[in-house]
Amino acid sequence: MGGTVGTAGAAGTAGTAGVRGVIFDFYGTLVRMVPPWPPSHRSVLLRRGLAGAAGQWGDQWAVGPADGEEHTAHSGSEEAYHAWELARLRRRALACGVPEGEADGLAAELDRATKGFHLELYDDAAGTLSALRERGLTVGVCSNWFWHLDRAVAEVGLAGLVDAAVTSARAGARKPHPRVYRAALDACGLRPEQALFVGDMWEADVLGPLAAGMRAVHLCRAERAVRGATPALPAGAVRVGTLRDVGSLV
Repeated sequence: MGGTVGTAGAAGTAGTAGVRGVIFDFYGTLVRMVPPWPPSHRSVLLRRGLAGAAGQWGDQWAVGPADGEEHTAHSGSEEAYHAWELARLRRRALACGVPEGEADGLAAELDRATKGFHLELYDDAAGTLSALRERGLTVGVCSNWFWHLDRAVAEVGLAGLVDAAVTSARAGARKPHPRVYRAALDACGLRPEQALFVGDMWEADVLGPLAAGMRAVHLCRAERAVRGATPALPAGAVRVGTLRDVGSLV
């Protein structure tokens, strides 16, 4: 289908003739975090009596690699990647004044806290993926995630509905770096022009896929909508408020 999308809840222009597969972002697109919430880095530091470091720590997600960062040197194996994760936390701890003797143990605890969250599917996720698979389309997941994205996909019940799951940790770069999109396309057996990318983040899930030659769907859920005007859609992109609209685009 080409031209202006005429389905309810969808807006924009993106010719989708020839699409053979749909690649989804994971967090914020297919799943969300639910209670019980993981401990924050600040709470871990305070419990260890490290009030000074807690005051300097800042956003716990900022300790990780930046969006668009390439890290192929650390993505050769699970062990190498995990060592890099711990080393980043350790360096941050030392920079915030944590004593050398406590840095390793603290880094290990913070790493566990970072990954100790609980996920659940959005109500529109499984049905959308199932319908696409029934129509013979390839379904992939591509996410800025830890090493075991495949496990996370299985734990929320999507393993049987996903043909390939590509994580930035293994690909060696984070969206919107082109490397991770190439890895996702290769894993799905698709050329860029055969793929539709669906996600909620503007740079990572819309501009990045478009630059990689795919068409893009900006998922703008009411509960996660960023305050202020949403960006104007470039050519090759559409915007939807629910995953249920994706099936009508291909």
